[in-house]
Amino acid sequence: MRNYDFPSLGFGVGLRPPHYSRIVDGVDAAGGRAPVDWFEVISENFMVDGGRPLQVLEAVRRDFPIVMHGVSLSIGSVDPLDRHYLSRLKQLASRFDPAWISDHLCWTGIDRRNLHDLMPIPYTEEALDHVVTRIREVQEILGRRIAIENISSYMTYRASAIPEWEFLSAIAGQADCGILLDLNNIYVTAYNQGFDPVRYIDSLPVERVRQFHLAGYSDHDGYLLDTHDHQISAPVWNLYDHAVRRFGRISTLIEWDDRIPEFELLAAVADKARLRAESALG
Repeated sequence: MRNYDFPSLGFGVGLRPPHYSRIVDGVDAAGGRAPVDWFEVISENFMVDGGRPLQVLEAVRRDFPIVMHGVSLSIGSVDPLDRHYLSRLKQLASRFDPAWISDHLCWTGIDRRNLHDLMPIPYTEEALDHVVTRIREVQEILGRRIAIENISSYMTYRASAIPEWEFLSAIAGQADCGILLDLNNIYVTAYNQGFDPVRYIDSLPVERVRQFHLAGYSDHDGYLLDTHDHQISAPVWNLYDHAVRRFGRISTLIEWDDRIPEFELLAAVADKARLRAESALG
């Protein structure tokens, strides 16, 4: 397996269809290229045989680093790993050479039926062993280490016996993978389930956290929903400041997946993250 060091890429945004022309044209108001450092792409959107998405990705990859972020690995499922999916994922990575590949600590379906949602898993020793074994196998197939993201959740399992932050830390250590730390997901889950999000951040191993996600949630008068369709909230920005002080200069990605604004607004939010990181690091 190649030892990928998860290089610091700077401050990026998700590559989304409404912005394809703006990014590929590569010209902003000042006459320069898109004013971000890198792009994160949803892996499944480009696991196709041809067409405009791949043409766009070819053009983007010529000018920018990319990271491939998946939503269908279903690492927590009891279904066998989908070898066809992993083969297509590996082919895509070979073609576009992403800085790394990531997916979520969750399950997404059963009996090959995809729920198209990220479902939480019980935090038990049995589940821990199961997920660690599967991540190791995925990394062997892909020939590279991956990063695993914490999801937002709205329920807990009676069987859970390990705090989420300890479970995630154990997964990363035993599987020898990275952590994609989604700070909005931490805040949403902490609000919904009543734990301290700062304790979560302070409990994770510094050497395993290799990327941050920042996004916006919606408030439903009693619970928060991770919708990626709002500005980043003040509490999440505060968590980001704290995380930067703990983990250092980590690649940071602005997620915005619905009610997507103009590209320049996304770039401005990425720049805000840059300024806050610089301030937090002194």
